[in-house]
Amino acid sequence: MATIIDIKLPRAIAAALRIPPNNPQRQQLRVLKKLLKKARFTEFGQHYRFDEILLSQNPGKKFQELVPVHDYSKIYEEWWKKTLEGVSDVTWPGKIKYYALSSGTSEAASKYIPVTRELLRSNMVNYVRQFLSLLNYGDANKWAMTKGFLMLGGATDLKKGKAGWYAGDLSGILAKKRPFWFQTFYKPGGRIAAIADWNQKLNEIVEHAKEWDIGYIVGVPAWCQMCMEMVIEHYKVKNIHEIWPNFSFFVHGGVAFEPYKKGFEKLLGKPIVYIENYLSSEGFIGFKTREHAKGMQLVLNNNIFFEFVPFDDKNFDNDGKILPKPEAKMIHEVEEGKEYALLMSTNAGSWRYLIGDTIKFTDKEKGELVITGRTKHFLSLTGEHLSVDNMNKAIELVSEEFNISIPEYTVVGFPFENMFAHRWYVATNDTVNPDLLRKRIDENLRVLNDDYATERDSALKEVFLEVLPEERFMKFMEVKGKLGSQHKFPRVMKGKMLEDWNQFLATQPA
Repeated sequence: MATIIDIKLPRAIAAALRIPPNNPQRQQLRVLKKLLKKARFTEFGQHYRFDEILLSQNPGKKFQELVPVHDYSKIYEEWWKKTLEGVSDVTWPGKIKYYALSSGTSEAASKYIPVTRELLRSNMVNYVRQFLSLLNYGDANKWAMTKGFLMLGGATDLKKGKAGWYAGDLSGILAKKRPFWFQTFYKPGGRIAAIADWNQKLNEIVEHAKEWDIGYIVGVPAWCQMCMEMVIEHYKVKNIHEIWPNFSFFVHGGVAFEPYKKGFEKLLGKPIVYIENYLSSEGFIGFKTREHAKGMQLVLNNNIFFEFVPFDDKNFDNDGKILPKPEAKMIHEVEEGKEYALLMSTNAGSWRYLIGDTIKFTDKEKGELVITGRTKHFLSLTGEHLSVDNMNKAIELVSEEFNISIPEYTVVGFPFENMFAHRWYVATNDTVNPDLLRKRIDENLRVLNDDYATERDSALKEVFLEVLPEERFMKFMEVKGKLGSQHKFPRVMKGKMLEDWNQFLATQPA
């Protein structure tokens, strides 16, 4: 049976529906040219000679030659900062009216990511595509597609800037631009969605849960799991399907779902379909389009031009920072099973922008991939998005406050009381109260990282800390054969390294 994606339409109808021929390279070249034409008269477009790129025989290669790769700090300091002051036509035509606040660096609590009308329109097209792709899911309850959509996100209230722009959680921006026809299906509704206090919002959802017929839930797994547990407890039922019998689809993204799946399924009365999407503040990157796909399918024909930088020591330093003039491949040049860092150029004025994710292609022909991690050490069990920059700054602050030296540390994330926790191992030979040190690190991180602060009041239940002599860290590196200035102690412990660390602590004398 043909799926939505497999159906071959007559060329004229396909053109009318703006469905380009199924050639990834051609699709991406068309997207790049469209973006360059739209932005050629901006300050950025003039500076990097977009007209010259458009006239070249190989626009893709010329684009890579003339336009440098940008991380957030670079593009913000050189370009986006001007837009916050109200300057128009900087990296995209017109003024920027919205900014999505994303977890930031050690210098600021949040990043300001431009969100344009064109980007919101592209996102909406992808939402509809994803919704229609549910028809490809074999035995799933298609009737559920006509039921309520419960979307659990951040507060939808936006703050207004001096230059007239609005900033806040991406869900708040999407709420302002949500089409009128969607309001009938959308839950929990505008009033509840605007509540900033997460616990209050959850309690309101629980109170109204029995009034809704939910078929489709969208959100971060930890929050959705917590919400369903509260509903089940409040109404004294055995599973969520006793309240929402038509619940059939769960759309998730942002964090790995595997750790949640077992606990999630305990809340169900019957099987549901799990659909992963790849949505960032910078754009809607892809989604799972078929039931047994190993990865999500990149959206190659909707205003995002992708590049892929091999994630290796030729292109990144030991801290995961991208090196000048990295090798970047286009969609037709990638290989399956190889790890790449993702670059994006979009209709919101992101150009060759490093979003920080690493990916691997599971099916090059279909453009399907999985997210493998971050270019820098990162800890995000529940959506806390805790970066090494955040950790380093927190350690720096407590070192100054307590007048102690902390040359090394590492952080571990693990399941705890049906949710999650962090455990810090801190190296110092100075005298310090471990509990006070733990408290101050936690407090500093709440200030440094908005997402961490939110999760500490929800799914990230606890923070533990253990003080160890500096020699313990050095001894571990010696055991691993990694002593020397070229080797750095990992700031986040995962996988095999974490197993070795736990075994070392259990067996090596203090």
